[in-house]
Parts: sequence; C-alpha cells; structure tokens
Amino acid sequence: MKHFKLVAALLITSATFATATVKGWTTDFEAAKDQAKKEGKEILLDFTGSDWCPPCQALHKDVFSKKAFIDSAKENFVLVELDYPRKKKLDEELKKQNVGLAKKYKIRSYPTVLLVDANGKAFKKVEGNPNFNLSSFNKMLKTALSAKKFR
Repeated sequence: MKHFKLVAALLITSATFATATVKGWTTDFEAAKDQAKKEGKEILLDFTGSDWCPPCQALHKDVFSKKAFIDSAKENFVLVELDYPRKKKLDEELKKQNVGLAKKYKIRSYPTVLLVDANGKAFKKVEGNPNFNLSSFNKMLKTALSAKKFR
C-alpha cells in the first residue's frame, strides 16, 4: 500500500508538471525577465481579466491556449500572464505585482498585450478587443519583432 501511494503521488506530480509545461505561461515577471536575458528573448505580457472579460476569454481560447501558438511564440518570447480576476482569488504577492505592472505600463483596457524587452522596455502594445485568430496574431508578433530591430 505504501508503494501504491508513492507511485500515485509521483504520477499526479508528473501530470501536473506536464500540464504546466504544455501551458507554457508564467505569472512571475521578474523570473521572466531573468529568463529572457539568459535566452536572448523578448517578453509577451498578457493583461487579462480571465473570469469576467469576454474578449480576454476569446483571445485565450482562440490563440493563447493553442499549442501551435505556444510553440511558435516561445521561440522568441517568454510568455507572462497577468490576471485581474473579479471572482478568482490571487495570492497577495501576485496581485501586488500585477497591479504594479498595470500602473507602470498604463493599462487602460483588457485584454492588453504588451511586448517588452528583457529589461521591461515596451516596444509594442495592442489594447482592447484585438479580434485576432492564431494566424493574424503570429503575424503581428513577427512584424513587431522585425520593427523592433530597426529602433
């Protein structure tokens, strides 16, 4: 019985880790900046109201949750979700981080997608209901990266 419990715990832990890896998003901005510096990437910040904002939910359903998006975006970006829920409770530190970032980047509507460099300097902002599909969003990312090279 003891071995069964150990095996069950390992399987649950492995399944949880695999899900987190496939999801491909983090919520820790400072860790994302460190990762971006280490890997030579930019950062995609998703300011979202996950439990109350229909355009945010559509963007997640149609773009951000797709494995094809995550695989493509992770070549050039560290993906960070900054959530501002109304019903779901966030850890106080996470809530404090998210509120601070919304103020810093002057976020006025949801969803807002902000592309920043590894130091946190913004170079592309898409606000409100962007009405993106997977193809158009990936094209916007590619164009934003190309334009950044000429700054």
